[in-house]
Amino acid sequence: MKTNLSLSGFPDFNPLETKRREYILSIIKDSFKLFGFLPISTASIEKRSNLFGNYGDDGEKLIFQILKNGNYLSKANLETENLSFKELSPQISDKALRYDLTLSLARFVARNQSEITFPFKRYEIGSVFRADRPQKGRLREFVQCDADIVGDKSLWLEVDLLTLMTSILTQLKLKESVIKLNNRKILEGLFQCFVSNLTFSEFCIIIDKIEKIGVDKMEELLLKGGFLKESITQIKNIFSFRGSLDEKKEYLFKEIGQNDKLITGFDDLSFILNQFDNQNIQFDITLARGLDYYTGTIFEVFSSSSPSISLAGGGRYDRLTEKFGVNDISGVGFSIGLDGTYLELESLNLFPNSINTNLDILFLNFGYEEAKRSQSYINKIRHLNKSVELFPSSIKINKQMSYANKRGVKFVVMIGEDELQKNVLTIKNMLTGQQNTFSILQLIKLLKTDEL
Repeated sequence: MKTNLSLSGFPDFNPLETKRREYILSIIKDSFKLFGFLPISTASIEKRSNLFGNYGDDGEKLIFQILKNGNYLSKANLETENLSFKELSPQISDKALRYDLTLSLARFVARNQSEITFPFKRYEIGSVFRADRPQKGRLREFVQCDADIVGDKSLWLEVDLLTLMTSILTQLKLKESVIKLNNRKILEGLFQCFVSNLTFSEFCIIIDKIEKIGVDKMEELLLKGGFLKESITQIKNIFSFRGSLDEKKEYLFKEIGQNDKLITGFDDLSFILNQFDNQNIQFDITLARGLDYYTGTIFEVFSSSSPSISLAGGGRYDRLTEKFGVNDISGVGFSIGLDGTYLELESLNLFPNSINTNLDILFLNFGYEEAKRSQSYINKIRHLNKSVELFPSSIKINKQMSYANKRGVKFVVMIGEDELQKNVLTIKNMLTGQQNTFSILQLIKLLKTDEL
């Protein structure tokens, strides 16, 4: 019986999976660079106090906290029985694995603002951690690919990011994916029109779950939060109304009136949407992005094959660096999930066939002198950007050929005693079975012109 040696939700990847992930990352990274983004690298461990207060109660439950060093229990005040999670955790933990890359960016900007040229366009690709229940498409360690622009409030930055996102989706052949757009000011303006016991953050968290929990459950949670039934009916009618952005705005104003937040939010969205002639960029008033730090435009990319699966998301944040003592620095950014994007490409069979673990050329090993000659040729062939290796041991040839078949080798090169004396190579095409003898100069010429 096999023993499970790995932690659930912390995946390993085989060579083919790794090469496919590298394919996705190469497209994303090249796109980031093309749009003028610069790379940074931040630590995977943050101060616990940096993380808490940004992700809402549900998000904070998913933060991987790290126990304090040494005999931390002797310094903790554990006399009170039945301590709550929030009371206990700061006593025994002072560090945590990063929940996302955005908070790390805010810390980086606050610490290095005197050396940064604003607006600062940065990208970072790295692992983040969530203490979530593992399932397909939801891991405890996963890779995010972030692009952010910090230091300017212009809506052209949102336009730039959405253009970047559509470019990446097109290159990955995911251009049918839907980008849903909203503005937290619209949700805040909506929230201000009703009386309840909820905070705005709690309201957003409920709305953010609507795709998962359904409208009935949303109604139940809003009722518990002090919303009147009449108010919930109005909210449901607003959410279900179909039409253009202007039609939805007119309907909402007619139903509940208008305020400064609503007007500003709709004006911002109108500006952004007017820059695109793309049916896959759509206004969705139910989009909430439950994270506490969003203050303006928010957007999320959903799978075309499974509309409930999110591939990427982001938005505008105006106060993120305030946590680190720096005010008046606005930013906007998005994050692409590498793991979710991988599953999407795999399910739609969109990975190029050229991505494989095959080896171009294998030199068989007939003994020391033959191997020595082979190694000198291998060094020349590698300069032609061909993958090539020498079988390390001079074992039976049928076992070496078995290895070649399993590795998907295109050409096997044999230098035996006869080839060694004549200064030639015998090459076998593993697809056709045809064998030919060449000099190393002839072989190099054929490899250069792909005529082999």
